[in-house]
Amino acid sequence: MDPRNGLQREFCGCREEGRIGLKDGGFAVEEVGLRKTDANDSEFVFTVKKAAYREYVEQVWGWDDDYQRERHNREFASHDFHIIQFGETDVGFFITSSTSDTLKVNQIYILPEYQGKGIGSACMTRIIDNANFEQRYVVLQVLKVNTRGIALYQRLGFTIVGEDSIYFQMEKSPE
Repeated sequence: MDPRNGLQREFCGCREEGRIGLKDGGFAVEEVGLRKTDANDSEFVFTVKKAAYREYVEQVWGWDDDYQRERHNREFASHDFHIIQFGETDVGFFITSSTSDTLKVNQIYILPEYQGKGIGSACMTRIIDNANFEQRYVVLQVLKVNTRGIALYQRLGFTIVGEDSIYFQMEKSPE
């Protein structure tokens, strides 16, 4: 239980509770954690998505703030979002959904100033570990223009299994 807000702590889509230390020279320098959102987090989630995703959307479709906000409001009302924390700071969010044999990463975004610190990798690794435990595939799609995201997913063992004109569909088999 998080003493600050009384919410149950989770970690990156897993049943197991806790936080994970990122290593720098053998010492844990920060921890990545997760909490479920509440109604007060809607604006933060939109801010993160806009900061992390806007440049890619602009390249493909152009960014329409009114449309993106309307879409965000629909998604926020109908999905379970999880806030990613670095230390005690909220730095991103993600959404997953699942079927009997897959765990889908619907969205994962980290504020630009916190990217490149291993936070996304830590969350994705934990999601993969959970899926492996349950013998499920992890699936996602990524914009073709998001070369950093593609490289991250490939480093984590994802392969491209399909594509359309805008997205690559990627998958990681259970181990």
